[in-house]
Amino acid sequence: MSRFAVPPRRTAAVAVTVLAASLVLTSCGSGDSDSASGDSFKAADCPKQPTTRWAEPASGGGTHTVATAMGDVKVPTAPKRVVVLDTAELDSAITLGVKPVGATRSDVASGFLDYLPKDKVAGIKDVGKIGAPNLEAVAALKPDLILTSKVRDGRSYQQLTKIAPTVMTETTGYPWKQNFATHAAALGRIPQAKKAVAAYEAHAEKVTAALGGAAKAKALRTNIVRFVEGADTRVYGCQSYIGTILADIGTGPTDVVNGSKDGLMTELSAEQMNKADADAVFYASYGTPEKSKEAQVTGGALWKNMRAVKDGRSFRVDDQLWIQGIGYTAADEILSEVQQRLGKK
Repeated sequence: MSRFAVPPRRTAAVAVTVLAASLVLTSCGSGDSDSASGDSFKAADCPKQPTTRWAEPASGGGTHTVATAMGDVKVPTAPKRVVVLDTAELDSAITLGVKPVGATRSDVASGFLDYLPKDKVAGIKDVGKIGAPNLEAVAALKPDLILTSKVRDGRSYQQLTKIAPTVMTETTGYPWKQNFATHAAALGRIPQAKKAVAAYEAHAEKVTAALGGAAKAKALRTNIVRFVEGADTRVYGCQSYIGTILADIGTGPTDVVNGSKDGLMTELSAEQMNKADADAVFYASYGTPEKSKEAQVTGGALWKNMRAVKDGRSFRVDDQLWIQGIGYTAADEILSEVQQRLGKK
């Protein structure tokens, strides 16, 4: 899912590299692991993240033009009734102090991902499921701007444009920082967006310091594992949303993710789970622990013998925050959680 985040589906498990043994961290144990040999885990080959490009802030009233995946689009300079059709667009709006009048719902009980402040999402109207918005419900809200992505709603673009100016990014997930800049341009909030980015970058620097500094963070291997109902288990790569956050604090995954399609993720069967080992492992489930096989795998010998587990450095995290939520509000909370779990006490 690029997250490039289309709903989870089964794909063939990819071949993975046998990992080396865990880096011995300060204050950590150094017990043996069936998953590795040698002195340290090998880092994945991660490309440098692209530089975010910013449009000039809109000035005056009326309209301004925003570059989108579907070409240039004229939007109101200060839109008042915004509808968002995915989690990244909702996070962007909330981060920038905009409460949408409508949003598609996530596949969670509340409809909105739990990490979002309740007061910020209260009163937002449900306009259908992500990837399948109810166009009549969207139109009934009389929006003056719609935010979404081509990967989600490209097939409905012409219909959406008849309702309101529609700003689409190409996809979601890895290009989330550039997408945020596009959302900010559409919302007329570029100055506010740059402040949010600066605050996030300062927070990331603090987390790096809490890990012992840049050199220690660079030596630390951190894998993100997701158990998925109806599919093999995923280890997220460098070009995933969560992968970029790890990179921002100087750490990243092991070479188990090398060769993954689009740099997104490697899939492992239950019999391969020892290959997800790292200095630290964060794991989550999409679906119940029983249906996603989390309970089965984490209760098994392969998982229990991983170095991260033996060292007390395997941490269960919220799937809604770490995987489903995409944006600076989510990223800021993830940084805080990484520091809490791995930082110096």
